[in-house]
Amino acid sequence: MISLKSLLAIPFAKRVYKKTQKWANNPIETQEKVFQNLIKKASKTAFGKDHHFDEISSHSDFIKHVPIRDYEALKHYVERVVSGEENVLWKGKPIYFAKTSGTTSGSKYIPITKDSMPTHVEAARNAILLYINETGNSKFVNGKMIFLQGSPILNEQNGIQLGRLSGIVAHYVPKYLQKNRLPSWETNCIEDWETKVDAIVEETLKEDMTVISGIPSWVQMYFERLQQKTGKKVGDIFKNFNLFIFGGVNYEPYRAKFENLIGRKVDSIELYPASEGFFAFQDKQDDKGMLLQLNSGIFYEFVKAEEFFDENPKRITIKDVTIGVNYVMIISTNAGLWAYNIGDTVQFTSTKPYRVIVSGRIKHFISAFGEHVIGKEVEQAMQEATEGTDIQISEFTVAPQINPEKGLPYHEWFIEFENEPKNIGALASKIDQSLQNQNSYYFDLIEGKVLQPLKITQVTKNGFQEHMKSLGKLGGQNKIPRLSNDRKIADLLANHLV
Repeated sequence: MISLKSLLAIPFAKRVYKKTQKWANNPIETQEKVFQNLIKKASKTAFGKDHHFDEISSHSDFIKHVPIRDYEALKHYVERVVSGEENVLWKGKPIYFAKTSGTTSGSKYIPITKDSMPTHVEAARNAILLYINETGNSKFVNGKMIFLQGSPILNEQNGIQLGRLSGIVAHYVPKYLQKNRLPSWETNCIEDWETKVDAIVEETLKEDMTVISGIPSWVQMYFERLQQKTGKKVGDIFKNFNLFIFGGVNYEPYRAKFENLIGRKVDSIELYPASEGFFAFQDKQDDKGMLLQLNSGIFYEFVKAEEFFDENPKRITIKDVTIGVNYVMIISTNAGLWAYNIGDTVQFTSTKPYRVIVSGRIKHFISAFGEHVIGKEVEQAMQEATEGTDIQISEFTVAPQINPEKGLPYHEWFIEFENEPKNIGALASKIDQSLQNQNSYYFDLIEGKVLQPLKITQVTKNGFQEHMKSLGKLGGQNKIPRLSNDRKIADLLANHLV
């Protein structure tokens, strides 16, 4: 029997879809409006005065007055906000700081304001509503939903609440979903990740779970614990589970493993959220690109990744982007981040409407020999090499081996197999061939005998989890970089090799 809640979801989804279409079909005007609004509202702030916002009326003016910055370069402004000063980056004070662990800066304090917070919540809600509108499937709203996230316990600093983004968002679950939502508040507050996952297993085992959401690597851990406890596939435990919502990493390397754990295919929605803003979500089941949120108080600029470290790289807006080019995404937001480099690289899959995929991190690449290999390429190579086989990968990362004991240098692939291949050398050859097909620099280096083909090093079962645990980064929003240009991760994995 269809419930009232399920019935009401369909017209609501249609309304939101029409509203989304309105701005998605007028992208340039939408972004121009956002830009003008941001400049106007922040013109009286300390940052606005320092950067002559009163003289900015166009993107070229903005480029002239506001340089691209990362967190380190913006830090002295953020520190003023953290100390309690008002009207620094945005009018008034933020209502939250999302605390993240930076790779170079220690802890980062990313402001979330009264203006920016609703856009995080709306985008997450709209992702589900557009799925309902497209598929007509709204039955799942009657069941239980879970989001594997950080603790919702917040601290306070100079009148501003402080916590992890996922913990902050936990305070904004709509009333109509509160009864459906798991885990309980008490379980969500458990800090130790393994204890928390065990508690979630106990709490959800007998429930009618219909939607499960989180970063794939940590959802995988939850699924494995469920299977260990019951001896059943996840799809048999939760017969009505039919929607997986994820973000943070590419799902493709995990897909085969997930389908095995679940025992069947389920629909999935990819999200692109970050502490700095909710940038995109998958709006079509048959399109991997995610709809760029152009109407969410974020103004986007893009710089070609290959030019990013030049002295004066060209900054463009959405009207000048090209499909398939690797861009560093630069944002200015109603949380007070200005020409801010979040560190991600994206590629457009469509410009009508504007859809993107996350191709990697500007700092996460391998170019020890000039090959410019990026995250998207290694993930695609892994996917192509394992497609149509029964090989299942739990996790992997790639590093350059510059000084091997013998022979030429090579890329070393650290892989944790769920079920390993009969012939590891054959898998390595397939991955290597795919990488050569995608990346002409890499092809030239192999062809010119500068590099030898890649080698696979096996990581022990749960080795990546143990590695993350040793760093105090187990669970939550933490994830393993797909590749790095040095041996730091490779050296730390030395204790977890087969």
